[in-house]
Amino acid sequence: MYICFAEYKIAAGERDVYLAYVNTLMKESGRSVQLYEGTDQFNLFVEIWTAATEDEAEAIKKERCDERSSWYRVAEWIPGGADKMHVWTFKPAGAGSNAG
Repeated sequence: MYICFAEYKIAAGERDVYLAYVNTLMKESGRSVQLYEGTDQFNLFVEIWTAATEDEAEAIKKERCDERSSWYRVAEWIPGGADKMHVWTFKPAGAGSNAG
């Protein structure tokens, strides 16, 4: 399994509108995505998208960062915009993971 991981901080005062928007997207997306909020940093969020293959994870990353994506709107609520949104793909690591 691979994951596409997006991390960003939402502007103060925008949390409620952001959460309402993202919760709607999560229900409509049809993809496996989880949203987490930092416990040490208020308004710091991560999205974890799961994918069966590296190609699928990269496709999620590409779509997530595309200006035409519904998810891209999240950048409106990030101080500094999309440049402050960090998106990475991760693969399994360690014993038995076939990591190269």
